[in-house]
Amino acid sequence: MAQQANIGSTIEVIVGRNDTLDAIFRRMARDTADLAAIRQLPGIRQSLDFLKPGDAIKVTHDDGEIRELTRKVSETQTLKVVRQEAGFAAKMIENPVETQIRTATASIDSSLFQAAEAAEISDTVALKLANVFAWDIDFVLDIREGDRFTAVYEQIYQDGKYLRDGEVLAAEFINAGRVYRAVRFVSESGRAGYYTPDGAPMRKAFLRAPVEFTRVSSGFNPHRLHPILNRIRGHMGTDYAAPTGTPVHAAGDGRVSFAGQRGGYGNALILAHSNSVSTLYGHMSRFARQVRVGTRVQQGDIIGYVGMTGLATGPHLHYEYLVNGVHKNPQTVQVAGAEALRAAALQRFRTEVAPLLADLPPEQFATGPLASVPAAAGPPGPGPTPGSMLGRSPTGDPPDSTSYYIGAYRSQFAVNY
Repeated sequence: MAQQANIGSTIEVIVGRNDTLDAIFRRMARDTADLAAIRQLPGIRQSLDFLKPGDAIKVTHDDGEIRELTRKVSETQTLKVVRQEAGFAAKMIENPVETQIRTATASIDSSLFQAAEAAEISDTVALKLANVFAWDIDFVLDIREGDRFTAVYEQIYQDGKYLRDGEVLAAEFINAGRVYRAVRFVSESGRAGYYTPDGAPMRKAFLRAPVEFTRVSSGFNPHRLHPILNRIRGHMGTDYAAPTGTPVHAAGDGRVSFAGQRGGYGNALILAHSNSVSTLYGHMSRFARQVRVGTRVQQGDIIGYVGMTGLATGPHLHYEYLVNGVHKNPQTVQVAGAEALRAAALQRFRTEVAPLLADLPPEQFATGPLASVPAAAGPPGPGPTPGSMLGRSPTGDPPDSTSYYIGAYRSQFAVNY
């Protein structure tokens, strides 16, 4: 139910679940004829009626007669309806936001998120940073003490008040002495992506791992002793331990060639990709609703959920990568990059990203000995959510939800010795 607070002749209503304006007006004992008149105003009905839980509506009245109604319809627009002598009139008030650019640098002592927190970088930006370099750096297994990173990113303000962080525009990560750099570029079609300073795509044809995992429970080993069968049986893929129900993502663009029970694999799914590559996903608890044989998927699409069907001692994803039917080690196989920029786009890319690259540390410094670098001055971002991790939401999201919260894997982005 909506909550309301009387402030003189103004009532502020916080929209509750399944609330409608009609129901709100009746609870406030306001004349629904006024609401009907307001709804007749041109071009505002959708902005007026589309309510979400948590929205605020302010109604100013005089002895029960509506004088003014306001509600924020977006981050940058507020609808205001005022009673005049000739009737109601409406206008949309613009609330522009300001984007500021912040550059921050930090060194890792124990984990990515702790280093980000020390540099007043929000968890959201740290996670975006990990996603930018995810095809080159395994942030669960590869992070080392002394690794260093720099993020150039947007911070959004409104009326001088910090709202949230925006996009990561440029970034550098030094992992075990190797320097990785990336800049964000938006193509003429409006598609954004990350590229190296030379214009090569950071995105690869296949993800390093198709699931947010806690640990590699079993690696690629053609001569492994099977833990259940107790005999030598090649383990032709990688097992990623993760809680039951963790979303499994398509490692690359492809078509579902098999989805069903497959012996010891339990619930298994096979994707056929270009260049005679196929990937297999085993032991899943179930498949995503839209997945069936013949379905085309894009890299990152949810195709199923972690389980322990078939021959499995605990919940995990078994992942295989095959070329012309021959198994390859998913953790070490060399995969091609995504489509490179064309000549015309490359020229525009070089012009647009030059200022962003200038905000990163000088290259001669970046490739030198690892050392702690103080964070650039700037307003602090939102702090980490206590006890939160990167995994499934604890609030009861629907099974097919792609909603994540920063928590179940937060401690896993840590130094490995």
